[in-house]
Amino acid sequence: MADSGGRRRKVAVVGVSSIVVVAMVVAVAVGFDNHNKQSNHQNVSTSMKFIHTLFPTFRNTNNTIPNSPKDPIRIGFQVAISQIQEAVKNSIFLRGFQRDPRITMALDDCKELADFAMDDLQRSFDELANFDGLTFNDLMADILTWLSGAVTNQETCLDGFENTTGVVGDRVREFWKAPMQLTSNGLAMVAETYSALSVFDASTRSRRLLSTEELPVVDNDEQFPSWVNAGKRRLLRAKPNEIKPDLVVAKDGTGKYKTINEALQDIPKKNVKTFVLYIKEGVYEEQVQFNRSLNRLMIMGDGPTKTRITGRLNFIDGTPTFHTATVIVLGSNFIAKDIGFENTAGPEKHQAVALRVGADMSIFYNCRMDGYQDTLYVHTYRQFYRDCTITGTIDFIFGDSAALFQNCLMLVRKPMDNQQCIVTAQGRKEKHQATGIVLQNCTITADPSYLPVKSTFKSYLGRPWKEYSRTIIMESYIDDLIMPEGWLPWNGNFALDTLNYAEFNNRGPGSSKTKRVRWRGIKEIAPNRIQQFTPSVFLWGNSWIPQTGVPYAPGLIFSASKDNPNGGNGGNSSALVTPPVQRTDKKSPEVQMGTPKPGLIGGFKKFFRKS
Repeated sequence: MADSGGRRRKVAVVGVSSIVVVAMVVAVAVGFDNHNKQSNHQNVSTSMKFIHTLFPTFRNTNNTIPNSPKDPIRIGFQVAISQIQEAVKNSIFLRGFQRDPRITMALDDCKELADFAMDDLQRSFDELANFDGLTFNDLMADILTWLSGAVTNQETCLDGFENTTGVVGDRVREFWKAPMQLTSNGLAMVAETYSALSVFDASTRSRRLLSTEELPVVDNDEQFPSWVNAGKRRLLRAKPNEIKPDLVVAKDGTGKYKTINEALQDIPKKNVKTFVLYIKEGVYEEQVQFNRSLNRLMIMGDGPTKTRITGRLNFIDGTPTFHTATVIVLGSNFIAKDIGFENTAGPEKHQAVALRVGADMSIFYNCRMDGYQDTLYVHTYRQFYRDCTITGTIDFIFGDSAALFQNCLMLVRKPMDNQQCIVTAQGRKEKHQATGIVLQNCTITADPSYLPVKSTFKSYLGRPWKEYSRTIIMESYIDDLIMPEGWLPWNGNFALDTLNYAEFNNRGPGSSKTKRVRWRGIKEIAPNRIQQFTPSVFLWGNSWIPQTGVPYAPGLIFSASKDNPNGGNGGNSSALVTPPVQRTDKKSPEVQMGTPKPGLIGGFKKFFRKS
């Protein structure tokens, strides 16, 4: 362990160098694409000259000479993964000496989260090396999403030790310094390289759709994000009696299963088409985890107040926040429709999650999440919530995913005495992470239990959980329960300069910004730049069906006032609906997706075929 500092520095250099190689070889490949008079061999040789300049570093970590442009990139990812494995190994060693159950559980969580982080790194490399059929924007969307997730998963490991005593937490933080730095550097280099190679243009984003699934549902004209294929769209529009589900759970015994956990055993893993689990009306008292292997799964109920999954695990009774969730969703392309998720522990039990989501490209449509503190944990990756209701008291929407809420209702409930209510607590740790919480055309108001005591308690839009916390509230109705200051500090001056908060074109008595806090991180964003937080850009939705009456608006919903485009208009709700804006020509200083420069896609593909 004596030379660990030098080894960490060497590993950090390797991680950064490998990402630089990506940029360099892409530039060479683009040069070939634009100057096709040169041969493939000459250009690969040019790439390899640069690679071999870095060869001594790669040789020290891999003991092999890179023979193709892919090799140093692969080595860079492998080094990051090996460092995570080393951190896990050291953490597991500490577990054998622990008697504190919270520390033991935190160490177990680190193992699980490390697996997620390594998977994020591996699939980033796999897609980078084999991205035929993807546009360059789609490729970068996935990689930035997954590397952002890798950062969050490692940070969540460390979060588990915040309420523990002793030296174990400090030791674990030391173990995780190298892999976290590697991942952060890789994310930063990918984001900066992409920004340098792209010109922002939201209208050109397109993801290939999966093959249409033949499902026995009624078809209508509606729109959803581009990663919701035609089969899923029909499912989302359909009523339970219009769908032939694959499995049925019924509390009353009319289905094959009486509990959801029984049904989980018969759901196939790694689905290639949507698998439908219908949960009939009833209150299901069980903790349910939909693992990563259960991808392309749709669960649907009879309504968010009729089909309810309930639990009461909580922090005060000894369960870490990460494991208090009644329902945990981890499989990608997950859909929930017409279901309620709740944690009934109550405000006196503090952290008690109803739903935790770590599933990429997940959708929650006409669902309800009920709880008090930490109701909805939007942990990682891309998430879309439409026509949902979320209730709670403190930080009741929190996490570090790219989570967008459209047409949703946020209800502030009555807290304990001497508590304050906060709607959001976003946890973005790195400025290059493609994450944040966005509320669009939502309503923030009081639950009936809060109304009689509204003058007794204070409520705020959000507070910064991590250094680069990002929350955008746009085109929404903010009721008068929100304090004029709008936002609440986390602890003193923490993150006030680095956070990214914005309010745009909101309405309602609580929307006036004349008395809002004046932190450096509070942004005024022009209409043509606020579009980076609309669904078609923020979630990288690329192919939208131009129909009317849609349940999904890809762009801005209301026209902004020329005199006060950033509104709060203090109650004026007369804004007219306009066609969604499809494009902006300005570039954001933060992570954006856009159109690659000419020749980039061809050069990228030709480069990755050289091995």
